[in-house]
Amino acid sequence: MIRLFAIAAVAVLALTGHVAAQTKTIGVSLASDTFVFYTTMRKGMEERAKELGWNLRFVSANEDVTAQVNGVLDLVSQKVDGILISPIDARATRSAYAAAKNAGIPIISVARHADSPDQTAFVAMDEVQIGRDIATWIVNALGGKGNVALIAGPSGAATFRNISAGLAEVFAKSPDIKIVFNKETFMSREEGLRVGQDIMVAYPDVNAIYVSNDETALGVVQAVASTGKIGKVLITGMNGIPPAVAALRKGDLSLTVELNPQRWGRLGIDTMHKWLSGDHSFDRVNVPHVLLDAKNVPR
Repeated sequence: MIRLFAIAAVAVLALTGHVAAQTKTIGVSLASDTFVFYTTMRKGMEERAKELGWNLRFVSANEDVTAQVNGVLDLVSQKVDGILISPIDARATRSAYAAAKNAGIPIISVARHADSPDQTAFVAMDEVQIGRDIATWIVNALGGKGNVALIAGPSGAATFRNISAGLAEVFAKSPDIKIVFNKETFMSREEGLRVGQDIMVAYPDVNAIYVSNDETALGVVQAVASTGKIGKVLITGMNGIPPAVAALRKGDLSLTVELNPQRWGRLGIDTMHKWLSGDHSFDRVNVPHVLLDAKNVPR
């Protein structure tokens, strides 16, 4: 009996030792703590980490580059096993990436990527192709002719520059599409309302407004609604968050791009798992995207 107990105890120690060896602590720095896209992404990360038995440590940024860099430096000092980050600015966060690499900690970008040689990998959307797809949809919806306003994302975010490059590529092939307004700006519903109002005053004959994310697009919807032109002006968003999908069903929003941030969050954890398991054969993983409009929006 004593011998059997001893064998069982050794087995338990071996098992718990194995579990401890597999447990990882991953630091996470998302661009925002409040945008639905990122709160949904966080949920996906938490779900997948729980399945793996991993611990997550989130640091707050809320579109403040300095806060984000300092948060990542804190994670580095805590010696986490890996870092997932959605960088607010592609270049201004370089020091955070360098600190992680110098400490031997993989740092994987999610949703937005860094202009840094120290980025381990990027869990991405096909940004240029998304820009092409949105622009093609707008051109087709307008019958190849009309006035278009563009509300792009922050100038420091490479993701939005790449999407804009895809937009420009398609619009350049459509001579009867006139870009009447093009602004890079902070993304929020309040900013969408403010910029949307400016557009409707300065360009009352605008036919379509491209917006870089759904939250900002919902602010533009408010601005257009105040002029009585909802349904007459096309408004496109991106991310496929639930409020945007609801606005699409209602007919207030014309298009969104479903990126499924919850699935994206899970993919971020899976990508880190793959890297920490020894597979370093990749530097980019793409998440699929789907254009949603009145024809295919889930009811």
